[in-house]
Amino acid sequence: MREDIINFIEKEVETRAKSKNNFFGIGAFYHIKAVVNNAIILAKEYNADLEVVTIAAWLHDIASITKYEYYEEHHIYGAQIAKQILEKFNYDNEKIELVQKCILNHRGSKLAKKHTLEELCVADADAISHFDNVPSLFYLAYVTRGLDENKGKEFVKSKLQRSYNKLSEQSKELYKQKYDSTMTVIG
Repeated sequence: MREDIINFIEKEVETRAKSKNNFFGIGAFYHIKAVVNNAIILAKEYNADLEVVTIAAWLHDIASITKYEYYEEHHIYGAQIAKQILEKFNYDNEKIELVQKCILNHRGSKLAKKHTLEELCVADADAISHFDNVPSLFYLAYVTRGLDENKGKEFVKSKLQRSYNKLSEQSKELYKQKYDSTMTVIG
């Protein structure tokens, strides 16, 4: 593992997440950390390239926290930013391309086909990360969107159901207990 690259990227992502320019606030950093943690679990489970998955997970939302105008196409801008960062470290070109594919295909709302285990790991980790950040979903529902108690609860449940349904069949099995437990608690 290229710890030098991973340590640099983690610090860079945290700095950008803490910037006043980050529309999404520090919660975006906690989301990214949850994606990284889940991506590592999945990479080990599926025998994917752990280094590529870790780097791609750290960088998957870097464009969103860098500039709000990038949000709609953050997967495209993020792949470009990743290439720029990794080239500074003389990172292997084939691995750079794989990191870029992971970033380009991580979005559940853009149902792109995952061609590699690494892409699957990052996309599934992004979807399942919402289960690690349920309080932030309630904050989004009640504070940001101003929903009442019932509509806020339904908003969160719906978001979690959509996230779970975006998972690959293998990851659905792996995370079924987490999904069931979370949905039971929410009610």
